[in-house]
Amino acid sequence: MSIKYKIAFLFSGLVTIILAIVSLAVFFFSARERDNAFKKRLKNRALSTAKVYSDINDNNYGVLRRLDAAAVASLYNKSVTIAGFGDGKEYMFSDTAGDSLYLSPDIIEQATSADEYFFTYQKKKAVALHYTGGDKKFIIAVAASDIDGQEYLQQLKKILLIAAVMAVMLSFYAGVVFAKNLINPIKRITGEVNLITSNNFSQRIKINKAKDELTKLALTFNSLLDRLQDSFAIQRRFISNASHELSTPLTSVSAQLEVALQKPRTQGEYQAVLESVYEDIKALHLLTRSLLDIAKTGSQGSIDLNEVRLDEVLMKVISDVQKQTEGYKVALNFETLPDDEQLFTVFGNSNLLYIAFKNIIENGCKYSDNKESAISVLFDKKAIVINVTNSGDIIAEADIQNIFQPFFRAENVQQKPGFGLGLTLTKRILFLHKGSIAVESNLEKGTIFTIELPNILAKI
Repeated sequence: MSIKYKIAFLFSGLVTIILAIVSLAVFFFSARERDNAFKKRLKNRALSTAKVYSDINDNNYGVLRRLDAAAVASLYNKSVTIAGFGDGKEYMFSDTAGDSLYLSPDIIEQATSADEYFFTYQKKKAVALHYTGGDKKFIIAVAASDIDGQEYLQQLKKILLIAAVMAVMLSFYAGVVFAKNLINPIKRITGEVNLITSNNFSQRIKINKAKDELTKLALTFNSLLDRLQDSFAIQRRFISNASHELSTPLTSVSAQLEVALQKPRTQGEYQAVLESVYEDIKALHLLTRSLLDIAKTGSQGSIDLNEVRLDEVLMKVISDVQKQTEGYKVALNFETLPDDEQLFTVFGNSNLLYIAFKNIIENGCKYSDNKESAISVLFDKKAIVINVTNSGDIIAEADIQNIFQPFFRAENVQQKPGFGLGLTLTKRILFLHKGSIAVESNLEKGTIFTIELPNILAKI
């Protein structure tokens, strides 16, 4: 069943329940009001009859009988009985012969104690009153059939039933129309989403002027599509650049070997070719390893995270950088060294953090005029801030926006060795550790990379 009809059935079901409750309430209160009105008529008739009876002194009930017989239309199937105290039955009248109202001792007792008593007698409603007027005390009872009331309630029942059926039918139709109007925007969004493919990310969902949930849904889809489009663009650019970078050393190796095999060479010539090929293979190996490192950081679930002391990672990085490359110098400065080791402990992967900091520190030495990098570490209650500063060439403002893109290299460092993957890898590693990296480059301060990582207290 489609959602349109589910909504219609739900809507009509709710309307049916509400109408049933309202109809029952209307019928109940109407019946009670009708019953109270009829009881009032019975009581008024009993009082008027009792007043006439109390004025008769000669036991001549002819006048009273004529009055009861003449008032047939006011009460149907009427029966009137007057019983005195001590002398038994005094007066009885009924519209239909043999339909007299007989008062039992229980009825007389109830009427005497409460002054009025309503009861049912042979499917007729009746009232018994204890009347005291002048020197007479007696019980007067009047019974009658509420034919008008029964007809009124039957008619009301038919009207409510017909109205309920019509209301349910109309509510179902209105529910279908309402559901259709509600679902049409969703169908439109679905149709527009189906037009979007990996080759057509320019398609976007039209935004309505109404600021409702469907507009928010469309905005969310468009935001998702923007992110997907950027991701696919980065992926295509990465694949294109990686293919180019991988093909360059392979082409060089192939060309050198092809030239070397064209004719016999001396041992020295073969030695030179092998050394050149070896250098190209080393570059290819380094590039491949960098690409694999980036691939490993693509999913947080693929790495192990543990408690890592960041000062130990930095010490190891500084030692290895200075040992592996002659002339590189790194100065480490702790602004304040806290007593609580939790303040310089992070939740992460030590190997990945080592790669991230090594890339930043090596770049600082590589692109600095004096081959030096300065590191300052600040500790906060919830985070660790690391500043890596070098005095190399200033990074242009336009290049700062792109230095974390794969294979991007600024114009002023094209002659330096590298592939433009280090900062990309570093940013991904920091992202996995809930950290951030920012760059500031100017003539006064030099180039400063600011890294912020949450310590383990931030996880508590």
